Amino acid sequence: MKNEEYKSKNIAGIMAKMFLNNPLTMVLLVSVLLLGYITLNIAPREEDPQIAVSGGSIMVVIPGASPEAITNVVIKPLERRIREIKGVEHVYGTAMNNVGMINVQYFIGEDRESSNLKLYDKVMQNMDKLPVGVQAPLIKPFDIDIDIPVATVAFYQKEHRRPSTVEQYRVVREVQQEINAIENVSKSTLKGIHHPQFNINVDLDKLSGYHLSLGQIANAVKAIANNAPNIQTPSAKNTLIVFGVQNSIETVDDIRNLIVAQYMGSAIYLKDVADVEFSWDMQHYQASELAMRENNETFDNTIEQVTLTVSKLKGTNAVHITENVVELLKEKRTMLDEAGIGYIITRNYGERADEAVNELIHHLVITIGIIGLILIPFLGWRESLVVSIAVPMILATTLFIAYMTDQTINRITLFAFLLSLGLIVDDAIIVIENIHRRMHLKETAEQDFDRIIIEATDEIGPSTNIATIAIILTMAPMAFVGGMMGQFMKPIPLNVPVALAVSLFVAYVFTPFLAKKLIKRAKGTH
Repeated sequence: MKNEEYKSKNIAGIMAKMFLNNPLTMVLLVSVLLLGYITLNIAPREEDPQIAVSGGSIMVVIPGASPEAITNVVIKPLERRIREIKGVEHVYGTAMNNVGMINVQYFIGEDRESSNLKLYDKVMQNMDKLPVGVQAPLIKPFDIDIDIPVATVAFYQKEHRRPSTVEQYRVVREVQQEINAIENVSKSTLKGIHHPQFNINVDLDKLSGYHLSLGQIANAVKAIANNAPNIQTPSAKNTLIVFGVQNSIETVDDIRNLIVAQYMGSAIYLKDVADVEFSWDMQHYQASELAMRENNETFDNTIEQVTLTVSKLKGTNAVHITENVVELLKEKRTMLDEAGIGYIITRNYGERADEAVNELIHHLVITIGIIGLILIPFLGWRESLVVSIAVPMILATTLFIAYMTDQTINRITLFAFLLSLGLIVDDAIIVIENIHRRMHLKETAEQDFDRIIIEATDEIGPSTNIATIAIILTMAPMAFVGGMMGQFMKPIPLNVPVALAVSLFVAYVFTPFLAKKLIKRAKGTH
């Protein structure tokens, strides 16, 4: 009999007949596997899926206002207006002296850009409702995509050569600038850093002896500084600290020789009433320390350190970014050693994400191998090989579709693949088992192999379609789960139904093609 003598009754037989002897089928098969391999290497990798969290803070300043006044004239009116925004879940107001702050949290899953725009628009619409004297509100949206760092590096001063605080800042700042230039790095921050500045330590006794006030000192510094100097409360040595700005004052002598007043026809210089030095911002008392462990023993003393945090752009590969950061630090190791600065990578999110993804991929390969071994005693090694090739094709296609829809490879995505593995393999097994069965029937002994394959695929089409669609529908309710859990588990309802739909395509197109190429034709015996 010829293939044309059998007329396919459903889509399964039509697709099998269309691709069985098509020379492009092998090209398509190899292309799908290659596409999956490329996608696996270029797709962004993360440890956990991205969760859409929206919100923001509104800060309103009223100089001289009490917390009660700010609550009544700012916090409560703005809270009422903000609750008019659709999608707002919580609004928290806080009032302090001179300042009021409102924190807004949207429901999990709300679009961040749209939420930020609605918050800004609502505040601007009600600017006329704020009392006279209120400064323009500061609106700062939350940005969880870049606020969580993918890498943190602790820089510390080595024992053999301790650089000054200013020198440490200069070196670490230079490294930070180069890290900012790495592709897909969104921002970097320095925690525990002390910024360089000029410190003017005023001697109060000398100030009194010259009949000068601290305000005169401040006004004199203002004359040569872009920013007004700040006056710090007395230090431990009972001196008052006035600090200027490095960008507007070049050297220490520029400040020391500053004339602050005239007394008895003689000029009074700043150096007469104060000590001036180029140092670090003494007014910031916060510092971070590092305790290192060696041979499972913790050092009794800690080392002061500066932490550099690196964040990535949304949807980019954390693995590549952290690898680039580590590589840059290795290139800067000689410069850091010469400056007496060491570093320790305290967080490497990319490394953890890569390990998690590679581990799950390893388990996928093992699972596919186990499925193939189980099929050998029941169908034969050739039939088992067909199924073992079909499964990677399904996963490769699903992975490519996930990449094209801006999904990342993470633990939940690969868990969805593992979950669907027992389901997607069914279609290929059903097709290959029916081909195997019909090949051994007596009534098919005179039929050519092509007709057996097409008829066997066509025969199981309706039942396989219904069974697969039913499983897809069971996954649909998971897509409507809200809150944090719904966002976290979102890759499962997105990828499992796609994998099941792709498994039908592979079962009807490539499984018959592989059966013809790999299975040895046997005559019917029963």
